[in-house]
Amino acid sequence: MSAPRTPPVPVDYRTIERIAGPLLFVEGVDNAAYGEIVEITLPDGDRRTGQVLESRRGLAIIQVFGATLGMNDTSTTVKFSGEVARLACSDEMLGRVFDGLGTPRDGGPKLIAKDRREIVGNAMNPYSREQPSEFIQTGVSAIDGSNTLVRGQKLPIFSAAGLPHNALAAQIVRQAKVLNASENFAVIFGAMGITSEEANYFLKEFEDTGALKRTVVFLNLSSDPAMERVITPRMALTTAEYLAYERDMHVLVVLTDMTNYCEALREVSAAREEVPGRRGYPGYLYTDLAQLYERAGKLKGRKGSITQFPILTMPADDITHPIPDLTGYITEGQVVMSRDLQRRGVYPPIDVLLSLSRLMNQGIGKGRTREDHRGVVDQLFAGYATGKDQRALSAIVGEEALSDVDRIYLRIADRFERRFVNQGYEEDRSIDTTLDIGWEVLSELPERELKRIKPEFIQKYRKAPPPAAG
Repeated sequence: MSAPRTPPVPVDYRTIERIAGPLLFVEGVDNAAYGEIVEITLPDGDRRTGQVLESRRGLAIIQVFGATLGMNDTSTTVKFSGEVARLACSDEMLGRVFDGLGTPRDGGPKLIAKDRREIVGNAMNPYSREQPSEFIQTGVSAIDGSNTLVRGQKLPIFSAAGLPHNALAAQIVRQAKVLNASENFAVIFGAMGITSEEANYFLKEFEDTGALKRTVVFLNLSSDPAMERVITPRMALTTAEYLAYERDMHVLVVLTDMTNYCEALREVSAAREEVPGRRGYPGYLYTDLAQLYERAGKLKGRKGSITQFPILTMPADDITHPIPDLTGYITEGQVVMSRDLQRRGVYPPIDVLLSLSRLMNQGIGKGRTREDHRGVVDQLFAGYATGKDQRALSAIVGEEALSDVDRIYLRIADRFERRFVNQGYEEDRSIDTTLDIGWEVLSELPERELKRIKPEFIQKYRKAPPPAAG
């Protein structure tokens, strides 16, 4: 019998060729593995952590999680651990707050768990996926009614600077629940590059509302190293996979802001002197985002599931920018926030006509939400779109030039924004309440115009028209 293999003793390398931004180029390393964790010791004894990005012909390129200030190519040493990045996972993570690298930042004890999982997970095999079907109620009518979120779906929020996406994210974390399900529900909140003010806002909201008890928070602040942002979403998703597939929980993952994550990728790519793609972002941006987004879903034979709600801010409000553009290709729809609605005092300012949930039909209807859901939403879409057209026309010819029915559609558009889309930050609407409000919006419309709703549903659910139009 051969003797057991002795693991190699880690060696301190002092062969740094150069330092470029957040990267170290180390020569004479023959066996470095992609994703391997390294320990970097500075001349003053300070220690930093890094990860191998590339290894070729004895050259290892290392991404430093932290500043490279104080490092030099003569006295700085690099020690390769022989292990990839792992996260200690346990049920005790619920209610805890960690930094972007998984270190507790809430003053609590460090986690000690036998289950240490690699953070670089794999996208789900399409053959192993189970079709999403269960409705997740967020309590927000513009999402539940018009762009329904289904368990196992990835539905991003496209926002812009100055819009209340943080408030919407906090509201969703507080209110989200799976209806008609007895399984536990948990939320993973991963923040990348947010300010201290935003971080304090989220933590205060989670604590005050009690949502923190079922939430795991990973915070990478704007003052933290940009390179941490590449790791943070992977930490969040690794935790989600543990809770979903080892503890049979329904997990909602909220990631904000994916734009900051992509900016960190661009910084690494520029330091590596790679040929840039669209707008300077690396050519593998699509693949990298897909590796994150495709870790959501339901697996056959498993009770748990992972649903993703990534949030991104569109640079210059440009929905054709590479980040929202590529995200839209990978995910199953999008929720688009409108600056015009925000100016008019509507919260949440969600533009339902630009938004889309491709899995909506699989999570609504009898036994899931309500039998009239599809018809009511289709009629609301049609009425709102027609009303917006009449609004633009009336600005030219005047409201007096419109027909009686056209003026009804004009009022429907206003009521849709003020009654259906607009709601209070503390208002948690059930799906029945949302659909009832939808019927109120349509109440003034003549029955001959309700072409998208079945007659039996009209008789059963229709509200009496208001006594006075307006």
